[in-house]
Amino acid sequence: MSMKATARAHPIQGLVKYHGMRDPELRLPYHDSISVCTAPTNTTTTVEWLPESGPADDVYLIDGEEVDGRAAERIAMVVDHVRELAEFDHAVRFESENSFPSNIGFGSSSSGFAAAALALVEAAGLNMSLPEVSTVARRGSSSAARAVTGAFSHLYAGLNDEDCRSYRLDSELEDDLKIVAAHVPSYKETEAAHKEAAESHMFQSRVAHIPDQIVEMRDALREASFERVFELAEHDSLSLTAATMTGPSGWVYWQPETIAVFNAVRELREEGVDVYFSTDTGASVYVNTREEYVDEVESRIAEIGIETDVWEVGGPAHVLDESEALF
Repeated sequence: MSMKATARAHPIQGLVKYHGMRDPELRLPYHDSISVCTAPTNTTTTVEWLPESGPADDVYLIDGEEVDGRAAERIAMVVDHVRELAEFDHAVRFESENSFPSNIGFGSSSSGFAAAALALVEAAGLNMSLPEVSTVARRGSSSAARAVTGAFSHLYAGLNDEDCRSYRLDSELEDDLKIVAAHVPSYKETEAAHKEAAESHMFQSRVAHIPDQIVEMRDALREASFERVFELAEHDSLSLTAATMTGPSGWVYWQPETIAVFNAVRELREEGVDVYFSTDTGASVYVNTREEYVDEVESRIAEIGIETDVWEVGGPAHVLDESEALF
């Protein structure tokens, strides 16, 4: 039996975002979160379990480079959990490739750990549903849990794997949404931001505010109200950033170009365009709009001198054919 598998997942854009973890080991968030996957951007991961050797021989490669330090520790959390579920102690060979730049605020850890979790589970011969696989991915990154179930997804807060898992939300907005991604280069480290936000004096009021945002967002998605969904997402971006900026380091990760995009979006909206901005942890901006306005939005952002891509809603993590394996 081959113990090898390849999976692909799309990164997420947070809509009602999370920051802060009540359990950093299991990566259990303080509150629920909702996101949408972006395609065609993706991570592809191939893994092979090697029964003749043990965990000391694990090899992790991302975009052709061997991974060490904290990044390797985070992958090991996921790998070790799958070893535990599969009740074996095999070494793993792990290779991953991103179709987009990581560390600029476009969610590479979400697609990375989602693809990793699905490939590891599949290669181990475990029969798990996507919500179950989401609990494996969550050990690498909470946002990866939502990348497993894909499209619009809701990760529930909880203290165990039965409660803290992700489910896909059906919405007719899936076909309508187009995301103009404005690339603003600025290295960021999301993990540090979780700690920063949780230590802000504003964090408790954010936590108190979120349940209401979650029910609003679920309702808006069900109703397929473009305006409600993306206005909520825009406001949530500002709220999240306020908590991060008021943490101990006073950390501001937006750049002047980030603000320029916000201003352009607001001007377009005044002109009657359905368009909203959103940021995760980083300087890059997701500009959420509809198919009919894409060209207008892109040309307005090009005037600021910022590179853009146009993305659409991405589906769940999925297993690829052997012919697409990375090794």
